[in-house]
Amino acid sequence: LYFNPMPDRITAGSAQYLLTLKPDEERHIYITIAVGYEKGKTIVEYDSAFQYLKEGIERVKSNMVSITTSNEQFNEFLDRSKADICTLVTKTDFGLYPYAGIPWYSAIFGRDGIITALECLWTAPDVARGVLAYLSAHQAKDFDPENDAEPGKIPHEIRKGEMARTGEVPFAHYYGSVDATPLYIFLAGEYFKRTGDIDLIDDIWENLKAALRWIKDHGDIDGDGFVEYYRHSRKGLINQGWKDSYNSVFHASGELAEGPVAIVEVQGYVFGACNHILKIARYLGDQEVASLADTLLRKLKRNFHRAFWSKRIGMYALALDGKKQPCEVRSSNAGHTLFTGIARTTAARSMVRTLFSGDFFSGWGIRTIARGEALYNPMSYHNGTIWPHDNALIGLGLSRYGYKKEVIRLLEGLFEASLYVELHRLPELFCGFIRRPGEGPTLYPVACQPQAWASAAVFLLLQACLGLNFEAETNSIIFKNPMLPHFVDYVEIDNLRLLDSRVRLYLERYKDDVVVKVLDKVGDVKIVIYK
Repeated sequence: LYFNPMPDRITAGSAQYLLTLKPDEERHIYITIAVGYEKGKTIVEYDSAFQYLKEGIERVKSNMVSITTSNEQFNEFLDRSKADICTLVTKTDFGLYPYAGIPWYSAIFGRDGIITALECLWTAPDVARGVLAYLSAHQAKDFDPENDAEPGKIPHEIRKGEMARTGEVPFAHYYGSVDATPLYIFLAGEYFKRTGDIDLIDDIWENLKAALRWIKDHGDIDGDGFVEYYRHSRKGLINQGWKDSYNSVFHASGELAEGPVAIVEVQGYVFGACNHILKIARYLGDQEVASLADTLLRKLKRNFHRAFWSKRIGMYALALDGKKQPCEVRSSNAGHTLFTGIARTTAARSMVRTLFSGDFFSGWGIRTIARGEALYNPMSYHNGTIWPHDNALIGLGLSRYGYKKEVIRLLEGLFEASLYVELHRLPELFCGFIRRPGEGPTLYPVACQPQAWASAAVFLLLQACLGLNFEAETNSIIFKNPMLPHFVDYVEIDNLRLLDSRVRLYLERYKDDVVVKVLDKVGDVKIVIYK
């Protein structure tokens, strides 16, 4: 315990201050409580600590893109989301890293950090740089079954609390995520496209190669070309995708799937990862890695649709169980196959119809599990609720396949949900009940607020609406069939950087068309528009 000023009287169990206050007078007493002791660590006074934190947040903000629109309520939503990201971003020895959420997940999570970095990559590429550097430094090097660790695997979670330190839970350095490793490669590829930062790619190239080897040697447990998971740790997670509840992977009958389990979205992540590392390897002249990535890619592309497509449900199955039987359940997981491009065009068309049916789309967003499935429950953590980041990743995929109006429906639903929640702050998730006139979404009682990947979701959805992409190799900012929702007449984007260039853009909506104007430009960046 540290007191400022010191008490007038202090005992083993109490501290007493004798105060005489004049009318309207204020006195401040600061008490700092530190758990444990680190040699040489200085306890900073409250005012100094607050100022240091405030300056750190302002530095993060100053490097982010500034976005202003014609809609003041939407601006408040954007500003709140930006402020929450800056609050959750923590400075590490390797750069910036977004902690997952408050209060339950105020720690390093691999998957959450990667997806948050991906969502705000166009607005804040420094976050992705920090995430990639941190995860590279903490990549598993050895086998450690009690922590579900294998060489090349990217962490699921790193905690420093007392339960983790004492081994009561395995989360001090835990690796039980099947998706973090391919997503790590995918983020590296997207970051390189966005920034052209070959120095970072050189620095982590051995880590990226190790991650690819993990996909081949350890991710694909039985050699069928699909990446599966199977728990080794006695205390670890049973299900190791982003829906990691014990009952989140099941058959149409409601029977839980037994492993090793190959969940559908992970195959898409692997497809995207192999595409990216193949291009980087060719750029670097690493033929061995290029050959391995190409082999994995071809095998996956050849087998995926046949193994996962379910004509009965009109979309890809949730997963394959240990006997290679498909879990024919309508899930949002299948929507993630769109943003990496593994889904066939005909499959995408069918999935869009299914995802926007009344069983999936509540009016606020797409449910994790469709109404009518055996374990559907609109109040279940993973089996019927609505997660903003889940909708954002689906939105990115919809944009890739040309379904812009559906992207706008997702952005509109989440924006209007934000109008009913405190501070316009989207929670980690909310319940999947049908939208009713004049009522907001039903909140999930113990959801994190703020949650990093929920806060960043609006930026990815806006990017998807605009069809915004970057090509550092040609110094080009690209808009493909840009659209804006009906509630936004214009968007002004400032401090948008690519290489050594910086631009300020003005995008104005005319019915279903959007005009892009360059208000200011520093450097030789090219603005390319496809319609």
